Amino acid sequence: MNRWGAVLRDTAARPWALWSVFVIVHAWLWVLNLTGPGFPLGDVEWAYLPWVEQGLSSGDWRGIDTAWVYPYVALAPMLLAYLAGPEAYAEGWLTLVTVLNAAALLCLSGTGARVRLAAAAWWWMLFLALLGPIAFGRIDSITAALAVAAVTLLERRPGIAAALLAVGAWIKIWPGALLLAAAVVSRQRAAVIGVTAALSTLVVVGGLALGGGAELLSPITEQVGRGLQVEAVVTTPWLWAALAGGQSAAVYYDDTLFTFQVTGDGVDAVAAAMTPLLAVAVATLVLLAVVAHHRGAEPIRLLPVLSLALVAALVVVNKVGSPQFAVWLAAPIVLGLLMHHRRGVPFAVPAALALAIVTLTQVIYPVLYGQLLSLQPAMLVVISVRNALWAVLLGWAVFHLIRLVREPHTGARDRLGAPPRQLGASS
Repeated sequence: MNRWGAVLRDTAARPWALWSVFVIVHAWLWVLNLTGPGFPLGDVEWAYLPWVEQGLSSGDWRGIDTAWVYPYVALAPMLLAYLAGPEAYAEGWLTLVTVLNAAALLCLSGTGARVRLAAAAWWWMLFLALLGPIAFGRIDSITAALAVAAVTLLERRPGIAAALLAVGAWIKIWPGALLLAAAVVSRQRAAVIGVTAALSTLVVVGGLALGGGAELLSPITEQVGRGLQVEAVVTTPWLWAALAGGQSAAVYYDDTLFTFQVTGDGVDAVAAAMTPLLAVAVATLVLLAVVAHHRGAEPIRLLPVLSLALVAALVVVNKVGSPQFAVWLAAPIVLGLLMHHRRGVPFAVPAALALAIVTLTQVIYPVLYGQLLSLQPAMLVVISVRNALWAVLLGWAVFHLIRLVREPHTGARDRLGAPPRQLGASS
């Protein structure tokens, strides 16, 4: 057994093995997206492509000339995919995601004769395979690749990492959680904040130069009127109430937002409370991290826990819930696995929870999504378990964050961005 274990470890450290699995996983995801049931590329072909063609034909660009749920920089990957032409737009999109994932894996695995950090690299490949077609089929796929690349560069190239996260946040807001964690915890916070501020200023000035105004803030303002989306964690009780019958709850399609939401007793009050509650949750997590940091908690232990807590909070304490949100977990888990390699908090539990979450997410979407909307009991069990696992994941991160506040810290804190010999054994 020890002999076979050694053979497996040696094979896992071989670049040819890792990149072969990369090709297999990505080829399978291409097949699922292009030929699988459930229209996994629905948003790409039915939303992104029309948005691009509208802008090219009429000059009316989302996020600049009209309000949009995304920052206007999200147009960049949508336009890049259009280089393949409108008939091959789906293939252009899949190619773009594949190239970005390959670049992120290269940052993670290195270019040497052996894979630099095999555990994190192989975990990510398994994560993508278990998540299924939604790993490719949304704008979140672009930001997830940027975020994975960024966390692998955070120690060595904090400025580049901050730039990647800032670009990601200007495509879809969630990578800002990782930026916030780095700005709070990292000793390279000056570089992180400086690069983020400079790039954000450039984006805002560019948007104004292109004719944008209040529309530049529409990704924030567009969220105000949203109700409880079907897949949101907080929505779970209303799904069961709708199954029970009566007039207390029901699922409906919002023609304005192009999404399924729930209606019922208390929905409006809860929906109105979720945004301020999310702000309170984020502020509380940051405050705990600040206290832990000032009490001497090592950044190498604190940063991954805070990153995971913030990302999980964006999902759990949110009135919006979509299957693609699961792809957000890749970056904080990869960061945790990398930091554990250098004496960080063990991340086996959240890594396993994340795999369970993405597996259940693929069960829900895209193939069986209709059964969820029709309130089939089996699918309500699946989404209830999936949502409970999100809450458990957040609970794990909060527990360890509080633990880092309370535990005594002795000696000098490790410096994020220091050479590997200062952080532990290199690989």
